[in-house]
Amino acid sequence: MTAIIGWAHSKFGKLEAETLESLIAGIAAQAIADAGISPKDIDAIYVGNFGGFEKQSFPAAFALNASPDLRFKPATRVENACATGSAAIHAADTSIAARAARFVLVVGAEKMTVAPGDQIGDILLNASYRAEEGDTPGGFAGIFGRIAELYFQRYGDQSEALARIAAKNHKNGVANPYAQLRKELSVEFCNTVSDKNPIVAGPLRRTDCSLVSDGAAAIVMCDTETALRFPKAVHLRGLAHVQDYLPMSARDIVNFEGCEVAWRKAHERAGTSLADLSFVETHDCFTIAELLEYEAMGLAPRGQGARAIAEGWTQKDGKLPVNPSGGLKSKGHPIGATGVSMHVMAALQLEGKAEGMQVKDAKLAGIFNMGGAAVANYVSILERLR
Repeated sequence: MTAIIGWAHSKFGKLEAETLESLIAGIAAQAIADAGISPKDIDAIYVGNFGGFEKQSFPAAFALNASPDLRFKPATRVENACATGSAAIHAADTSIAARAARFVLVVGAEKMTVAPGDQIGDILLNASYRAEEGDTPGGFAGIFGRIAELYFQRYGDQSEALARIAAKNHKNGVANPYAQLRKELSVEFCNTVSDKNPIVAGPLRRTDCSLVSDGAAAIVMCDTETALRFPKAVHLRGLAHVQDYLPMSARDIVNFEGCEVAWRKAHERAGTSLADLSFVETHDCFTIAELLEYEAMGLAPRGQGARAIAEGWTQKDGKLPVNPSGGLKSKGHPIGATGVSMHVMAALQLEGKAEGMQVKDAKLAGIFNMGGAAVANYVSILERLR
């Protein structure tokens, strides 16, 4: 069993003064210091980075720049599309469980804004099945625009539900000091097509789409027994990773079956149920994704996810707050950093240090991080050790 004993999180947004190298090294040093250990105590490093936005690849060694004491430590880049950060955390968990490492540093980072704007959508299509989906109009937004169209055809127009999800997450993001867009938007604005909120792909408007971002987050992990000796320790009570077929044509894309299976496996391993969770951080790369995730996690039956947002269940004071951090929609979505960021946000909540984002009496957290269109599905269930 493993735990998180330290963390760090950069501001998300267009970080013109930062490079991928400086983001990785800077956040690594901060997380190690926050854990209260020496860099020489780190046994292994996993760096989550999607890549493709800049010519520089092979970024794992950048973590060594955080301290001369990290030189010659094993460092490995991990990638699994938009779930890259969680993939790095799962790799660290496996390393610790196998007793191959005691203290592991996990960094997630991305420098997206260095790529020309007209190329970013195509780069993101690398997380799709190029043979069938590579020419999708609108890039990766077009992939989820198509999913939204299929969902609307099956269950009716859900534009207002998507607008309510966007407005909720923007409201929550105002309190997040790391968020890229700390601005409250009304349901009416999000539900109205306008010059400031145009259609992007299918029925999706600009307010239905997450942001292009730079940023980094990092955590330090160790075995649970060791973690008990540290001032703060957040236990990874249950983890699950489910990989589904890459082509959307190979599955019923409206159902997010991989997400459903990942949640079930994580609950089985943690000995929990959805009703036990205090809050969830879920992967709202597009608002339609959050809507489908309500159903896949079991919060609402198929086709009825709109009830969860319409009846206030997922508001910060609802029966299951979803994305109290503002989610990807407000916080931003630097691909490699996202999964690690979710774990930092959850740890802050469980330690009672989330300030304006804080969910009352948060005891048990659920995280869902997704790569591609429900292809790589990662669920983590976290609890405070003390």
